[in-house]
Amino acid sequence: MDRDQAKLLIEKKLKATVDSNPKLLNAYLLIHSDKLNIHWNFAHGKTDNMPANPEQPYHTASIGKTFTAMIIARLAEEGKLSFSDPIANYLPEDMIKDLHIFKGKDYSSEIRIEHLLTNTSGLPDYYEEKPKKGKAFLEMLLEEPSREWTPQDTIQWSKQYLSPRFSPGKGCRYTNTGFNLLGLIIEKITSKPYHEVLHECIFQRLQMNHSYLSQYSEPVVKSSFPTANVYALDKQIKVEDQLSFKSLYAAGQTISTSEDLLLFIRALTEGKLIRPEFLLSMKEWRKMWIGVDYGYGLMRVRMLPVIQKYNVWGHLGSIGSFMLYNPTLDIYIIGNFNNTTYLAKSIRYVFSILRTLAKCEG
Repeated sequence: MDRDQAKLLIEKKLKATVDSNPKLLNAYLLIHSDKLNIHWNFAHGKTDNMPANPEQPYHTASIGKTFTAMIIARLAEEGKLSFSDPIANYLPEDMIKDLHIFKGKDYSSEIRIEHLLTNTSGLPDYYEEKPKKGKAFLEMLLEEPSREWTPQDTIQWSKQYLSPRFSPGKGCRYTNTGFNLLGLIIEKITSKPYHEVLHECIFQRLQMNHSYLSQYSEPVVKSSFPTANVYALDKQIKVEDQLSFKSLYAAGQTISTSEDLLLFIRALTEGKLIRPEFLLSMKEWRKMWIGVDYGYGLMRVRMLPVIQKYNVWGHLGSIGSFMLYNPTLDIYIIGNFNNTTYLAKSIRYVFSILRTLAKCEG
């Protein structure tokens, strides 16, 4: 198969995927490989009545965790913190109080920065978990879009309604709560709001001019296209109208474009953000889900059972967003389905692309 045939096949499949599902409003896909000499940027579907455009901004969801992790890594490189530091060194006493009580023992003072980065703190996930009584947090966000939640509110809600799953360092379980805490640690160390550090440390440095933290900041260059709509809990969501989404903060509130995300992940692989040896240490993987391992704000996705050449690393988001790199084939795959039922489907989709591209002639 030559590159033109592969491109036609991949674009055709993207269109068919969107057209076959009325709840899939739009989809975005960028593929870049220096090795294969390709740079393809696709989009299909609509936002309201406007056709999807490859340059259109979209909500990146948990890809934003990698931004947060790399800011922490840069602060560590600068000697301003250590991954082994207790988070109590940087956060107020009332926030640490009763943060992690597991089986009657208070582990709050034992949580370290590395536990938050690696999802090994045992803290519950305010965004995904449902309390024993009452509504899940995401339900409240969508039902009350004008309600403003601060990061501190999310920590308090988690303490009040949810329970830790294990003691720090004794397991690996995904938690948005930990990354909001990391955002607050960044603010404490830098004496700046998280979104300002995000722009200074990453977006400005890499000229990611279309990226910003929704509800907190603005991009350097405002897009002529609307932010892509998201489909969640049987509702079509206009992300920019959701003031309640401020609660996602350092856990995943970034708006970006496929091209901007490519700038970011290439900067990681090329050592332009943190030293290569530091990045290598952040890829100390722990099994989190079947086929998905977690490092320090990074995911590794493995094709099962043992086909290692298709393994990718980067990060996924709950709305079917993905920013991934395959070292074996030297391929970057970035995109978004903007649908909360597409996390697992997006993984299968990425692997299908890699299988297609592996057949390309050099």
